[in-house]
Amino acid sequence: MTPEQKLRLVAFGLLVVLLVGTVGFMYLEEMSPVDSLYMTVITLSTVGFGEVNPLHSEGRTFVMFLIIFGVGLAGYTATVVGQMVLEGQIREMLGRRKMDSRIRKMTGHYIIAGYGRVGRHVTSEFQRRGVSFVVLERNDDAIAQLVDEHVPFVQGDSTDEDTLRSAGIESASTLISTLPDEAQNVYLTLTARDMNKKLKIIARADMEGGEKKLMRAGANHVVTPHILGGMRMAMASLRPNVVDFMQMTSLGEGGLSIEELIIPANCRLSGKTLVESKIKQDYGVTIIGIKQKGKQMIIAPEPDTVLSECDILVLIGPLDSLERLGKSLN
Repeated sequence: MTPEQKLRLVAFGLLVVLLVGTVGFMYLEEMSPVDSLYMTVITLSTVGFGEVNPLHSEGRTFVMFLIIFGVGLAGYTATVVGQMVLEGQIREMLGRRKMDSRIRKMTGHYIIAGYGRVGRHVTSEFQRRGVSFVVLERNDDAIAQLVDEHVPFVQGDSTDEDTLRSAGIESASTLISTLPDEAQNVYLTLTARDMNKKLKIIARADMEGGEKKLMRAGANHVVTPHILGGMRMAMASLRPNVVDFMQMTSLGEGGLSIEELIIPANCRLSGKTLVESKIKQDYGVTIIGIKQKGKQMIIAPEPDTVLSECDILVLIGPLDSLERLGKSLN
């Protein structure tokens, strides 16, 4: 039984005892509701203020049983509260409420379904980048780890609609499904797509045929970890320096990083060529790709490529320079 359930049980027991005591005094002693409630409260609290009216033998017998139940309830309450204080459960419960409130206020955030091997790496990267996210997990051991690491989470089945609502699926921007079971990933994708038509869904597939199923279910991108792992191992044996460079830039090591930026409306870069934008000269970063709306990614764009609103720029350069460029576009 959870701490909240124990507290609810104590509160329910107190209400039942108060109700039974009030009704008992009204019936046995013919007192008014207010006097009956007053007698119940002073009896349970044992303050000894005295009786409103002299009690009959039935009333005195009723009071004895009421005191016995009241003392028992008080003892159970003290045990529950004492245990929660000693085990830190009250602090944990208050922390859980604070976290729930924080999650309810999230908008445009990321939802990570599953805290397994893949989910942990995604979480770690989001924490490093300061991204707003929440994790969905039901395993108790994984939940304990999330608590220790102060990661926002919702405990429950990731495919359950109530769990997804608790994570703010309607206001989220992206769902990352890292569940180990491919069938669950498909079902989660279907459910999430039905709940949020604009949601960007990135799903994990363990079998090559699973990619088509997930795309039909509504996923925007499908990642197959073992295929990517195999390709990386092959590249590490054939082009080890290239792999080292890719790893360093993807993790932000060595002061370099790869980033993508969107050209907003009314931006000073709109309508200019790459040469005219002077991004390389002013910020020391290099545009290695441009994704124009409705078109394929342009790799290594020519200097005379014209920039437009909503273009997505893929850049490589020092972290601080990328941040300065990002701020200048807003």
